[in-house]
Amino acid sequence: MDLDAFGWLLTPSGQALLDRASSLSGMDPLQAQTLLRKDCEPAYVAAAMSQVELRSRGRAKFGALADSMYFTSDGLEQATRLSVATHRAARLQAFGAASVIDLGCGIGGDLIALSHAGTTAAGVDLDPERVAVASANLTALGLGGAVQQADATTVDHSPFDVAFADPARRRNNAARGRELATEGWTPPWDWVSTLFNRDACVKVAPGIDHSLIPAGVEGEWVSDHGDVKEAALWSGRLATVRRRATVIGDGGLATITEEDSPIDPEDVEGRADAVRPLGDFLYEPDGAVIRAGLVTAVAAGVDGGLLDEHIAYVTSDASFHTPFATGYQVLEELPYRERALKAALRERGIGRLTIKKRGVSIVPEALRRSLSLTGPNEGTIVMTRIAGEGRCLLVKPFSGMTLISS
Repeated sequence: MDLDAFGWLLTPSGQALLDRASSLSGMDPLQAQTLLRKDCEPAYVAAAMSQVELRSRGRAKFGALADSMYFTSDGLEQATRLSVATHRAARLQAFGAASVIDLGCGIGGDLIALSHAGTTAAGVDLDPERVAVASANLTALGLGGAVQQADATTVDHSPFDVAFADPARRRNNAARGRELATEGWTPPWDWVSTLFNRDACVKVAPGIDHSLIPAGVEGEWVSDHGDVKEAALWSGRLATVRRRATVIGDGGLATITEEDSPIDPEDVEGRADAVRPLGDFLYEPDGAVIRAGLVTAVAAGVDGGLLDEHIAYVTSDASFHTPFATGYQVLEELPYRERALKAALRERGIGRLTIKKRGVSIVPEALRRSLSLTGPNEGTIVMTRIAGEGRCLLVKPFSGMTLISS
């Protein structure tokens, strides 16, 4: 980003150019650029066009607010989704946190949510571009808060009620699952770990190894409309349980913890009371529940058990509407072998097939092609393993608050 050009965008002349660029968003970019360059310097036009494009992308995370915000490309990618940041800010407010320092504030996504919640918020970041953008966002949205360029590891955060950190996780193409490792984090993990000696919250990748979470620190995994977005580690008085899964949907949010499970979720293997035979209904837990290791808590909530101690499917003889899982009625069991399965699906006139799988080495797209199905009906099958054996279940999604006991 050209900081001089970005600063000019914040002036009245820059705002006029930004408005004009926005009005041309439906035009071919090269034509729009040529038109705008008749009256403005190329660097200013490039900055305005970039913001128009980033604002369009930003609506997925920030909704209508994005049309008044500013972004950098990598800053937008790493920013917390507004719904998740709003949940975190509300949780901090519930704990009575009057002030929060954001140690690595990026473009200010969490600062925006904190300020909206009425919390005194201050942010620091080592990147001058992100500091400029975060400051501009607070001003554009009419929110309080302060932003400063600084090394988070040298800032005195003791005057604030809570320290929040969102370490940048650099890509390492040589290592698969780079977001799971702590090498290359900025600030480094060794320093981030020191925050757990006080009231703090640290945003981490949802695939973080549970073994990295210190004793006494709560891990919370959050999904938004079925997509797992992040994990947050809470320490000090902010930690109330070991593991929590929070799901955000159209109806609000719901949360589940290990206290909702009658058995220790980390001690499932070998527990006969955790597994039960296939019932009339199947439940696929939300990704946040699976990441948090709370599948047994979902099983308890639907009066059921696991299909297999190593696989995240729950079965029950009753249908429940739960925000923590997608429910299916088990219609019948079909052959697992491809040739016999193909014949069974054709016999039922199924031409459009949804394939769900867990615990088996099947590639759904490849299987769908090889089945070569035709027919007027639509179906859903679940390919999984029960007691070490491959099984195929024909299921039907259901919804509603029905409570049907067999």
